[in-house]
Amino acid sequence: MNSRARALLAAALVLGIASGPTAPAVAAGNGPSGPAASSVSASAHGVRATDAAALRAAISGLPDDGATAALVRVAGTDGSWRGSSGVHDLVSNSPADPDARFRAGSVTKVFTAATVLQLAAEHELDLGRAARDYLPDLIPAAYGRVSVRQLLNHTSGIPAARTTGGTLEDWYAHRFDFHSPRDMVASAMGQEPEFAPGTSQHYLNINYTLLGLLIEKVTGDTYAHQVGERVLRPLGLRSTSFPGADPRIHGPHNHGYQAFATASGGTELRDVTVWGTTDGWAAGDIISTTADLERFTKALFRGQVVRGPLLEEMFTLPGSSVRTYGTGKPAQFGAGLSVMTLGGRQVWGKTGGRWGYNSVMAATRDLSRTLVYSVNSTDAKGQDINPTALGVIVAAFGAPSAG
Repeated sequence: MNSRARALLAAALVLGIASGPTAPAVAAGNGPSGPAASSVSASAHGVRATDAAALRAAISGLPDDGATAALVRVAGTDGSWRGSSGVHDLVSNSPADPDARFRAGSVTKVFTAATVLQLAAEHELDLGRAARDYLPDLIPAAYGRVSVRQLLNHTSGIPAARTTGGTLEDWYAHRFDFHSPRDMVASAMGQEPEFAPGTSQHYLNINYTLLGLLIEKVTGDTYAHQVGERVLRPLGLRSTSFPGADPRIHGPHNHGYQAFATASGGTELRDVTVWGTTDGWAAGDIISTTADLERFTKALFRGQVVRGPLLEEMFTLPGSSVRTYGTGKPAQFGAGLSVMTLGGRQVWGKTGGRWGYNSVMAATRDLSRTLVYSVNSTDAKGQDINPTALGVIVAAFGAPSAG
């Protein structure tokens, strides 16, 4: 694939993903002392042989410097493919568990958006109404014109909450800190707006932190319980959960690793599987599996989660005059989902990234092709898309269209 295609895909899919015991360090690389690459375990049903071969090739050779494991599910009217490769961890080198749970990061936003849209369908809230009307104690007058819809599609102009540090080592040192949603909102609200509501689009977690608090306010219930009762339980997503303040992944899971620079100028991998996610909350803390996310994707696109005209909010971008903040590129987010053209087809979905884990749920609108993956990236919050993930996306949908 040419460099232009890579740049287009990276720009569209790599989104701002926005003290305890020390995790073990493992030497990076697959040299003589590193683990041998595992084989690919895969099954195909009806999918074209060329597609199956491309998907197998995309996840072959793991672990490598960029990823330690990959779990992939492709489905749709033109066949299905399931595959896994890599290792469960770099100590045992046992094969990756294809049914493993993983941190799905910002895929959480799709669950949050679906819950808000259900509440709108029930007339518990109004998407066009000011969010301050529901949360007057949290949203000051300076942000009084921000609507619920503008939180959903990231056109609010509310800046990000201030964080505990700006480097990887800072984040690692504070990986078990607790972040209160209300404190994060207070931090954001203490700053000047980035732009007038509805005039630009800036993808930031703070919008969905506010939506989580909005769900709690209008229901009188916890965010996690509402999503559980409205989405997880009805769809039978038994391996999907919210960790709360628990930094562990419970149940079967493959370990996540992050590459850190060493004093000698080299690189080491640290096991970052155990890491608190309270900074993500309603914007990015969900734990799931590829099977659960595939089921959720199909049900969502079929109108079985959000019903009627409100489902269109997820597939509707802001007006053409709204551009991406800081770049001037066209807006690409609706309510929870983003869009791009791959292989000549519009693909809607959501990426996610937590330390050690990259994920995606994506599909064509007609569900002729769906893709869910978890890639245990060694730089899951880096500026460039993981090469394994890139290969999977292109194998599933084709290269991004130029222009």
